[in-house]
Order: sequence, then structure tokens, then C-alpha cells
Amino acid sequence: MRTKLSQFNFELPEKLVAKYPAKERDESRLMVVHKDSGKIEHKVFHEVIDYFDENDTFIFNNTKVFPARLFGKKEKTEANIEVFLLRELNKEQKLWDVLVDPARKIRVGNKLYFQNESGEEVLVAEVIDNTTSRGRTIRFFFEGSDDELTELLKSLGHTPIPKYLNREPEAIDTERYQTVFAKNPGAIAAPTAGLHFSRKLMKMLEIKGIDFAELTLHIGLGTFRDIEVEDLSKHKMDAEYFQIDQTCSDKVNAAQKRKSKICAVGTTSMRSIESAVSATRGLKPAEGWTNLFIYPPFEFSIANAMITNFHLPKSSLVIMVAAFGGRDLIMDAYAEAVKEKYRFFSYGDAMLII
Repeated sequence: MRTKLSQFNFELPEKLVAKYPAKERDESRLMVVHKDSGKIEHKVFHEVIDYFDENDTFIFNNTKVFPARLFGKKEKTEANIEVFLLRELNKEQKLWDVLVDPARKIRVGNKLYFQNESGEEVLVAEVIDNTTSRGRTIRFFFEGSDDELTELLKSLGHTPIPKYLNREPEAIDTERYQTVFAKNPGAIAAPTAGLHFSRKLMKMLEIKGIDFAELTLHIGLGTFRDIEVEDLSKHKMDAEYFQIDQTCSDKVNAAQKRKSKICAVGTTSMRSIESAVSATRGLKPAEGWTNLFIYPPFEFSIANAMITNFHLPKSSLVIMVAAFGGRDLIMDAYAEAVKEKYRFFSYGDAMLII
């Protein structure tokens, strides 16, 4: 029987979408969903420690959000243009894959000008190709080194908080739309399950003897793209870059051997590890692009626990969570979350499936 998109729909009141993070990272609410018994518990996030023991392993995505939103002006007309950096295509030629808004005003050959806070023009780009309705390829004109261009883009950029927040980035977003373990710049969205971990909680987990394995998946817009087909077997995910090193795979495989709990923190960690399963159903080092779409039924090979936020109806994210926890149980849990007024999406509350 085909798995259908409509099986993952639910009513979500607009007021449950979290516009700002909880006062403290680890004080968001935590719903604990037990796969075997179907039991649902309501906790505070820092109580997650109570569900894990010495030698259990957490897998974190250490990608770092870069300030991907730039504001510039179009040549001649000086119309205001938003440029959203998606990924660098060619370092030597300074080519970037971007989204532009308003797209109808931006054509191949147009030049875009970017100013610093003092109003001084410090960077120019030319549109050299159309990729999608809003997508463009641009080339930056810059004489300095790669590192200098990176620093300049950082200084010009703004934190790419999600559009659905319907507000401009604020000072709080610079810190809170980033995990405390973020290391490798390249994401245009935060791995939101990781946002709940404070430095204090990380230390407490460490003291308890819980091991941390880190991988990198640079989150792109593909994760959030609407699914437009009813038959999920026909949906194609956009590819995202990921990297799993030997240290990460060794830690996870050691946890497997001792039959410890292995907790994937976030859907991006889960996609990464399931994209790198070895012939013996362990985790192998890997680097490249994954377009893996996880939907029921799916046989998971690595993690036996998962931490995730509450996601949008009919999204690839809620579908993956349902594949891991069981569709009926997860849909019941989501109904409970709406009833109990849990906060949804990036700055919302968390779910532990165990």
C-alpha cells in the first residue's frame, strides 16, 4: 500500500508557532513518546538526561548557520533587493547559488550593489544565470582573498531566521538561532533539535558518562520545500552536503556493540547516519551529498532514540518522525501537543522518541 501525503496532515493553530525562543535553552517543554508502550509524558527539556545512562551516545549535527540574508540595490533603478545565499558553487570564480526577491526584477546581466552600515558601497555582484523562478547564479567582483570575501559577506549578512516568524532578525537571534556546539559554517537554517542543549546540560550529560558523536549536514532550503505529490514514493528531496568522520563512526559503532542507546539529535542527524550505513548495518565514514527521503515504512539501522522539534503538517520532517515513531503514535502525539499547547517549529518545544 502506498504511503500518502494526506496521512500526515493535522490542524495547527497559528498561535502555537513559536516566534521567539524559550527564556533558557533547556527550559522548553519536552514530550517523551515511548514507542513500545505508546505512553506519552510531559517534561521540561533538561529532564532528557533522566532517560539516558552512562555510555549512551548522542549524535549532534555541528553545522553552523551563516548570515545568509543580504540586502542590496539593483543597478540604475536602485530598487531594494534581498539576496539569500544558498551555497558557494565555485570558490575561485566567486560563484554563488542564491535566491532573490523580488525575482521579477532581477535578470541575467544585472549588477547588484551592497553597502556597509555606513552606506559605503563595498561589494558588487553580477547575475549570470537563472536557476529557478527565484533562483539565480551570481558572481561577486572582489579582489581580496577567499577568507576576506567570507568575512565581508558575514559582516553584510543577517541571520536567516525562518520567513514564517514574520519579523526581522533581532539581537537575540544571533545567539539563539545557533547551537552551542556549532562549528562548521555552511547551513542556512539551524538544526533546531540541537537548540535546546545548553552548555550546562551538555556538561551534566558529560558528567553522567554520555558520549557525544558529531557529524555535519549543511541544511539547505530543500529540507523545507513543500511536498507536491500525494504518493510519497514520487517525491524527490534536494541534496544537502554532509560529512561523517572516522571518530563519529567509531563512537556510534562502539555504542552499537555494547547495545547502548544511540540518540539522533534532529532529523538532519538522522538523515546523515541513514545515508552512511555500512554493509554490516553499522555507521561508515562518508562525505558527499544526500537526497535521502525517509518515509514510512523505513527500516532504521543506527539510532534507537531521537530528539526532534514539532514540525509543519505534511512536511518531510514530520513524515520522517512518523517513520521512526510509527505514524499512528506520532499523529496521536501531535494531536496531544496541539491540545496541550506545545510550541511548534524552529523556536518551539521538543519531542523525545524512545
